[in-house]
Amino acid sequence: MSTYSDAPVANRNVKGRSRNRWFTQVGWRHLVGVLAVAFSLFPILFVLSAALNPLGTLSSTELVPTGASMENFTNLFERTAFGHWFLNSLLLAGVASFASIFLSALAAYAFSRMRFAGRRVGLLSLLLIQMFPQFLAIVAIFLIFTTVTDLWPAIGFNTPWGLFLLYMGAALGANTWLMKGFFDTLPKELDESATMDGASHAQVFFRIMLPLVAPILAVTGLLAFIGSINEFLIANVFLTNTNSKTLAVGMFGLVAGERNNNFGIFAAGTLLTAIPTVLVFQLLQRYIVSGLTAGAVKG
Repeated sequence: MSTYSDAPVANRNVKGRSRNRWFTQVGWRHLVGVLAVAFSLFPILFVLSAALNPLGTLSSTELVPTGASMENFTNLFERTAFGHWFLNSLLLAGVASFASIFLSALAAYAFSRMRFAGRRVGLLSLLLIQMFPQFLAIVAIFLIFTTVTDLWPAIGFNTPWGLFLLYMGAALGANTWLMKGFFDTLPKELDESATMDGASHAQVFFRIMLPLVAPILAVTGLLAFIGSINEFLIANVFLTNTNSKTLAVGMFGLVAGERNNNFGIFAAGTLLTAIPTVLVFQLLQRYIVSGLTAGAVKG
């Protein structure tokens, strides 16, 4: 009789030990993952709630909005120059990221594959310059562009092309170093065999090297795009005209003086601002993933 009565207790003990073993080995990972997702989604849900809040103020924002409406999105386009800011940021970030990737790839290929006088000094100079933020030279740059604006207004203050030139100088050094390390991993036999077949340096670069370094191009392109579209300090100094502002500068103006009253419009703008970055990431995701998987397999 005691054997039959002890069987359910033994089964419960076995199940309890199995659950404990599952939690210690696997279950805690699920718990950490759920907490991480909740921690990441909370700001997004709060901003989404603020954007849908019909009152449009910070003090009235709740996690679950009452009487949700699209009024903040309508006011964003009617009361501000958000359309101009959006187009300016897309133009500036797209052109700046593409140009910085192209020029950085050319420089990285030269530093990685060619031997010339001043090569080491040039690499060390790029690294040294990157140690100092560009904003340290803002006074000198401002004085330079004051003269440039008088002589060539098309690339002066309140123009995306003038700001584009500034962004190019800041991005080339870091991108060149990242790409050079990737070029160094490619076997030099590829260059030598193509050269033996009669290919020029340009043909080797465009037809052989660029397809092989697509993952690092995607990574640097994404970083350059995000950095350009989110940059605020220099853009706030050089862009004062309402229609020439970028998203970062224009959106800051909404909450600089009346943070509580314009918070709903600001939240609506931040949701729309995130769309280009998400689309670029989705476009480049397969290149980034392929580069990670290719680097994880030896040989």
